[in-house]
Amino acid sequence: MNTPFLAPIEKPKSLLWKLLYFLTRQRFGKVITPLKVMAARMPVAFGSFSGKIGQLDKKLQLPAETVMLVREQVAHINMCLFCIDIGRAFTIKASMNQAKFDALQDYQDSPLFSKNEKVLLDFVTRLARDRKMDSELFHQLAQHYDERSICEIVWIVATEFYYNMGNIGLNIHSDMICDIVQKKVHQHAN
Repeated sequence: MNTPFLAPIEKPKSLLWKLLYFLTRQRFGKVITPLKVMAARMPVAFGSFSGKIGQLDKKLQLPAETVMLVREQVAHINMCLFCIDIGRAFTIKASMNQAKFDALQDYQDSPLFSKNEKVLLDFVTRLARDRKMDSELFHQLAQHYDERSICEIVWIVATEFYYNMGNIGLNIHSDMICDIVQKKVHQHAN
Protein backbone atom coordinates (compact mmCIF):
# COMPACT_ATOMS: atom_id res chain seq x y z
CA MET A 1 0.00 0.00 0.00
CA ASN A 2 1.41 3.40 -1.02
CA THR A 3 -0.31 5.48 1.65
CA PRO A 4 1.99 7.07 4.25
CA PHE A 5 1.52 5.67 7.75
CA LEU A 6 0.73 9.21 8.97
CA ALA A 7 -1.79 11.30 7.05
CA PRO A 8 -0.17 14.22 5.21
CA ILE A 9 -0.89 17.63 6.71
CA GLU A 10 -2.33 19.41 3.68
CA LYS A 11 -3.18 22.75 5.32
CA PRO A 12 -0.63 23.87 7.89
CA LYS A 13 -1.76 26.39 10.46
CA SER A 14 1.34 28.51 10.96
CA LEU A 15 2.36 31.22 8.55
CA LEU A 16 5.90 29.84 8.39
CA TRP A 17 4.70 26.38 7.32
CA LYS A 18 2.35 27.95 4.76
CA LEU A 19 5.37 29.79 3.33
CA LEU A 20 7.45 26.59 3.27
CA TYR A 21 4.66 24.76 1.46
CA PHE A 22 4.43 27.61 -1.07
CA LEU A 23 8.19 27.60 -1.69
CA THR A 24 8.24 23.83 -2.08
CA ARG A 25 5.33 23.97 -4.52
CA GLN A 26 7.26 26.59 -6.52
CA ARG A 27 10.38 24.41 -6.60
CA PHE A 28 8.87 20.98 -7.27
CA GLY A 29 5.42 21.73 -8.70
CA LYS A 30 3.81 20.30 -5.56
CA VAL A 31 4.33 20.06 -1.82
CA ILE A 32 6.47 16.97 -1.35
CA THR A 33 5.14 14.25 0.89
CA PRO A 34 8.09 14.14 3.36
CA LEU A 35 7.38 17.79 4.16
CA LYS A 36 3.66 17.13 4.71
CA VAL A 37 4.13 13.92 6.69
CA MET A 38 7.27 14.33 8.81
CA ALA A 39 8.60 17.87 8.73
CA ALA A 40 5.20 19.51 9.39
CA ARG A 41 4.91 17.50 12.63
CA MET A 42 8.34 18.51 13.90
CA PRO A 43 9.74 21.82 15.06
CA VAL A 44 11.13 23.82 12.16
CA ALA A 45 14.67 23.26 13.48
CA PHE A 46 14.37 19.56 12.63
CA GLY A 47 13.21 20.34 9.10
CA SER A 48 16.03 22.81 8.69
CA PHE A 49 18.46 19.92 9.17
CA SER A 50 17.56 18.69 5.70
CA GLY A 51 18.11 22.20 4.40
CA LYS A 52 21.51 22.25 6.09
CA ILE A 53 22.46 19.03 4.30
CA GLY A 54 21.51 20.71 1.03
CA GLN A 55 23.65 23.75 1.89
CA LEU A 56 26.60 21.54 2.77
CA ASP A 57 26.14 19.53 -0.43
CA LYS A 58 26.80 22.76 -2.34
CA LYS A 59 30.29 22.77 -0.80
CA LEU A 60 31.11 19.30 -2.16
CA GLN A 61 33.94 19.26 -4.68
CA LEU A 62 32.91 16.04 -6.39
CA PRO A 63 31.20 16.52 -9.77
CA ALA A 64 27.40 16.77 -9.51
CA GLU A 65 26.93 13.62 -11.59
CA THR A 66 29.16 11.65 -9.20
CA VAL A 67 27.13 12.92 -6.24
CA MET A 68 23.89 11.86 -7.91
CA LEU A 69 25.28 8.45 -8.88
CA VAL A 70 26.11 7.83 -5.23
CA ARG A 71 22.74 9.10 -3.99
CA GLU A 72 20.79 7.07 -6.55
CA GLN A 73 22.77 3.89 -5.83
CA VAL A 74 22.11 4.20 -2.08
CA ALA A 75 18.42 4.97 -2.66
CA HIS A 76 18.15 1.88 -4.89
CA ILE A 77 19.87 -0.33 -2.31
CA ASN A 78 17.54 0.94 0.42
CA MET A 79 14.51 0.88 -1.92
CA CYS A 80 13.51 4.44 -1.08
CA LEU A 81 11.06 5.13 -3.89
CA PHE A 82 10.68 8.80 -3.00
CA CYS A 83 14.45 9.34 -3.11
CA ILE A 84 14.86 7.41 -6.36
CA ASP A 85 12.16 9.59 -7.94
CA ILE A 86 13.35 12.97 -6.70
CA GLY A 87 16.99 12.09 -7.36
CA ARG A 88 16.18 11.18 -10.93
CA ALA A 89 14.27 14.45 -11.29
CA PHE A 90 17.41 16.35 -10.25
CA THR A 91 19.45 14.47 -12.86
CA ILE A 92 16.94 15.31 -15.59
CA LYS A 93 16.79 18.96 -14.57
CA ALA A 94 20.60 19.15 -14.60
CA SER A 95 20.76 17.48 -18.06
CA MET A 96 22.87 14.59 -16.77
CA ASN A 97 23.40 11.44 -18.87
CA GLN A 98 20.10 9.59 -18.37
CA ALA A 99 21.43 6.44 -20.07
CA LYS A 100 23.99 6.16 -17.30
CA PHE A 101 21.33 6.42 -14.59
CA ASP A 102 19.22 3.86 -16.48
CA ALA A 103 22.20 1.48 -16.42
CA LEU A 104 23.04 2.03 -12.74
CA GLN A 105 21.73 -1.40 -11.68
CA ASP A 106 24.21 -3.04 -14.08
CA TYR A 107 27.09 -0.58 -13.68
CA GLN A 108 29.73 -3.34 -13.47
CA ASP A 109 29.00 -4.54 -17.01
CA SER A 110 28.08 -1.22 -18.58
CA PRO A 111 30.54 0.60 -20.88
CA LEU A 112 28.90 3.87 -19.77
CA PHE A 113 30.84 3.81 -16.48
CA SER A 114 34.54 4.54 -16.15
CA LYS A 115 36.88 2.39 -14.06
CA ASN A 116 36.80 5.14 -11.40
CA GLU A 117 33.01 5.09 -11.30
CA LYS A 118 32.87 1.30 -11.08
CA VAL A 119 35.23 1.29 -8.10
CA LEU A 120 33.24 4.16 -6.57
CA LEU A 121 29.97 2.26 -6.97
CA ASP A 122 31.54 -0.94 -5.61
CA PHE A 123 32.58 1.03 -2.52
CA VAL A 124 29.19 2.70 -2.15
CA THR A 125 27.35 -0.59 -2.65
CA ARG A 126 29.43 -2.39 -0.03
CA LEU A 127 29.04 0.45 2.47
CA ALA A 128 25.29 0.90 1.95
CA ARG A 129 24.33 -2.75 1.57
CA ASP A 130 26.68 -4.43 4.07
CA ARG A 131 27.35 -1.44 6.35
CA LYS A 132 31.00 -2.35 6.55
CA MET A 133 34.16 -1.82 4.54
CA ASP A 134 37.30 -3.83 3.91
CA SER A 135 40.74 -2.32 3.45
CA GLU A 136 41.23 -3.77 -0.05
CA LEU A 137 38.18 -2.01 -1.50
CA PHE A 138 39.03 1.18 0.39
CA HIS A 139 42.55 1.15 -1.11
CA GLN A 140 41.10 0.59 -4.59
CA LEU A 141 38.93 3.66 -4.09
CA ALA A 142 41.93 5.64 -2.80
CA GLN A 143 43.74 4.95 -6.10
CA HIS A 144 41.05 6.96 -7.90
CA TYR A 145 39.88 9.55 -5.36
CA ASP A 146 41.76 11.83 -2.97
CA GLU A 147 41.13 11.96 0.77
CA ARG A 148 38.66 14.84 0.60
CA SER A 149 36.68 13.07 -2.13
CA ILE A 150 36.56 9.86 -0.10
CA CYS A 151 35.20 11.78 2.89
CA GLU A 152 32.63 13.42 0.61
CA ILE A 153 31.57 10.01 -0.73
CA VAL A 154 31.03 8.71 2.81
CA TRP A 155 29.10 11.92 3.67
CA ILE A 156 26.82 11.43 0.67
CA VAL A 157 26.11 7.80 1.61
CA ALA A 158 25.37 8.80 5.23
CA THR A 159 23.07 11.69 4.34
CA GLU A 160 21.23 9.64 1.73
CA PHE A 161 20.57 7.07 4.46
CA TYR A 162 19.07 9.87 6.56
CA TYR A 163 16.63 10.73 3.77
CA ASN A 164 15.91 7.09 2.93
CA MET A 165 15.17 5.98 6.49
CA GLY A 166 12.79 8.89 7.11
CA ASN A 167 10.77 8.04 4.02
CA ILE A 168 10.85 4.27 4.43
CA GLY A 169 9.93 4.48 8.13
CA LEU A 170 6.82 6.51 7.33
CA ASN A 171 5.91 4.58 4.15
CA ILE A 172 6.48 7.58 1.89
CA HIS A 173 6.69 6.55 -1.75
CA SER A 174 7.29 8.38 -5.02
CA ASP A 175 5.69 11.79 -5.51
CA MET A 176 6.16 11.48 -9.28
CA ILE A 177 8.45 14.54 -9.23
CA CYS A 178 10.37 12.98 -12.10
CA ASP A 179 7.25 13.16 -14.29
CA ILE A 180 6.69 16.82 -13.38
CA VAL A 181 10.28 17.71 -14.30
CA GLN A 182 10.13 15.74 -17.56
CA LYS A 183 6.99 17.66 -18.57
CA LYS A 184 8.68 20.98 -17.80
CA VAL A 185 11.80 20.02 -19.76
CA HIS A 186 9.65 18.89 -22.68
CA GLN A 187 7.65 22.15 -22.61
CA HIS A 188 10.83 24.25 -22.64
CA ALA A 189 12.16 22.21 -25.57
CA ASN A 190 9.07 22.98 -27.66
